Amino acid sequence: MSNLNTKTQKISVGLDIGTTKVCAIILTEDETEGKYKIIGCASAVNAGVNRGVIVNIEKTVEAIRTVIHETEQQSGITISEVVAGIAGDHIESLSEVSTIAISNQIINKSDVDRAIDELRKSKISSDRKIIHIVPYEYIVDGQDGSTNPIGMNGARLQVNVHIVTGIRTAIQNIYLCVEQNDIKVADIILEPIASSLALLSEDEKEVGVCLIDIGGGTTDITVFKDNVLRYTSVIAIGGNKITDDIKTGFRTTKVEAERIKCHYGHSYKPSIMIRDELLMIRGVGGYPHKEIKKEDLCDIIQPRTEEIFEMCNDEIIKSGFANDLGAGIVLTGGSALLKGVDELAYRIFNNPVRIGYPSGAKYLGLSNEIESPIYSTAVGLAMHSLNINAIKGETKMNLHYEEDKKQQDNDTENINDIPEEVIEEDDDNIYEVNKVQTLFEKAKDWITRL
Repeated sequence: MSNLNTKTQKISVGLDIGTTKVCAIILTEDETEGKYKIIGCASAVNAGVNRGVIVNIEKTVEAIRTVIHETEQQSGITISEVVAGIAGDHIESLSEVSTIAISNQIINKSDVDRAIDELRKSKISSDRKIIHIVPYEYIVDGQDGSTNPIGMNGARLQVNVHIVTGIRTAIQNIYLCVEQNDIKVADIILEPIASSLALLSEDEKEVGVCLIDIGGGTTDITVFKDNVLRYTSVIAIGGNKITDDIKTGFRTTKVEAERIKCHYGHSYKPSIMIRDELLMIRGVGGYPHKEIKKEDLCDIIQPRTEEIFEMCNDEIIKSGFANDLGAGIVLTGGSALLKGVDELAYRIFNNPVRIGYPSGAKYLGLSNEIESPIYSTAVGLAMHSLNINAIKGETKMNLHYEEDKKQQDNDTENINDIPEEVIEEDDDNIYEVNKVQTLFEKAKDWITRL
């Protein structure tokens, strides 16, 4: 979020640091049209991330610098801060409960905030950090089903929440890479949550929907029901595995494998119109080019795609909402562009399936540029700061708790740091007092005997 405010508009920047690429989107609100306007859009290859986690600071910083420079050139705006996304197989989620007493019998916003504040102190592993705390149910005096308890009478409030955590160092590295480009991180958002802002309607979230984002290194799963985030999960396998399979199967380079996957790849054999249609693979090291059939390419792509979908289906069953997805499955991410992927997904999930991408009809400006699943996350991140109802990040919110704990530790250290001379001096004084008392008692005993 660049948060550059003018009299007429607010500008927001979303930064998607992915396994294969970095994307940046600059978004504004057009009050006259009631739409968002894309005024900057860029992407660059990124070799500094593996399975959603930054593993090379220098390469990631350079990729971020490239897209920031390009979007600034397009928009004529200097970017000062961004909303960044986070993903990776280190992401974990859990359900927690917080219960507080209500003093004045009327529940207000401060009571709800106090209940959630207690959860920020949850005992999680020291190497992890809370990214999101998402309330999904409020229980007032034992009565469940409330989604907004403010204004209700009650003596006891229970909040059931969904907590998303990530490895502390992975989060810190995002801050580091962005800030090395002289840009502030306004917030860090779980990428599938950001994608849901750009792709899912309120109706879909109400009746139940699962969003599956198939990225280069990971596949992210989020489940919504009753307009609330119910489940999140990350699978450590993505489109890069399909590329690696093609590279191995046809003994070619990774670049060439990615090219034929994107241009000719089918993930479901019945979707191929002409199965014996030939395509050319470039030779390696001076060897001649070779021809393969499309169906041979599909024989490599389809099993891996099926594996990804079956793992996703296992997670959906684990969530407990497999039978509550009235709006079915929404696929997004680069691998959602594979031909026949929606047909294969329908066969595995036995639910309605659609390909999700930001619709150009909802945007002005460079709207045609973002009509692709690869831009779903970046658009959602840019929309985040402009949406007052969006799920907020917790990575900065927890800083003051860490600072308080650090201060407490410092206070303890200060007590332990009292000079030994002072302690010894006090001990000497106590000894002198005890010595005087002993002499007095002996004199008293001698007079008594006389």
